[in-house]
Amino acid sequence: MDPRLEKIHKAAAFIKEILDNKGFAPTVGIVLGSGLGRLSDDIVDPVTIPYKSIPGFPVSTAIGHKGNFIVGTLSGKTVMAMQGRLHYYEGYDMDMVVLPIRVMKVLGIKYLFVSNAAGGVNMSFQTGDLMIITDHINQIPNPLIGPNLDEFGPRFPDMTRPYEPRLIAMAEEIGNDMGMNLRKGVYFACTGPTYETPHEYKYMRIVGADAVGMSTTPEVIVARHADIPVFGMSVITDVAHDPEDTDYVTDEEEIVRQADAAAAKMTTLFKAIIARL
Repeated sequence: MDPRLEKIHKAAAFIKEILDNKGFAPTVGIVLGSGLGRLSDDIVDPVTIPYKSIPGFPVSTAIGHKGNFIVGTLSGKTVMAMQGRLHYYEGYDMDMVVLPIRVMKVLGIKYLFVSNAAGGVNMSFQTGDLMIITDHINQIPNPLIGPNLDEFGPRFPDMTRPYEPRLIAMAEEIGNDMGMNLRKGVYFACTGPTYETPHEYKYMRIVGADAVGMSTTPEVIVARHADIPVFGMSVITDVAHDPEDTDYVTDEEEIVRQADAAAAKMTTLFKAIIARL
């Protein structure tokens, strides 16, 4: 057996034994980005599974990422939330970065919700805005490079609609009903761990990006490879700045604080969408 498959199925078997004892069969996977772990507080009868307890599993090291699976009931559905994700910049290879998504696929999820804290490239965006991701530009190594895992999907998966139009429309309708001023846009994924220079922001704007971050696209690519519909949302935690602004500094702790402040709105929206699935 392909060693990647062995690792996926070993981790899934370990988690499944825990979930079976609780009678849980997750149908929705959720990835909670930097500072966005508050949604897990709303999960009813939660079971916490630390990444470090799972055989062969990587451990999240980024600020604001606790490194747990939280499984339980949310809006009447059994969900499996990642309280923190894995990043390429942490030194993990791409198979490890996307391992949790493939494990959730084996465990039976039918939908994937992804979130992140992102920089606002679109000059009309403001700190604290919520942006529905409609498309992305991926500059992180593609996680499907290497021998194809035929068990999960085809060699050349279609990426015409990486983010599910039906879920986007649902989010817009719910957002309007709730009086939320939701943005929509394209997410640009780069490796990090450095934040962007002023002229990198300018380049991203020219090529069509509205927000930028260091995650998300590998998970979405692997989910779409496995035919899982995806809904994505960015919390805009800092905004593009003029190259002539010599006093501007990107502050990581401030980014996490801004994400935390917007987390309540994102949680409300995610819960309402999940209730309609």
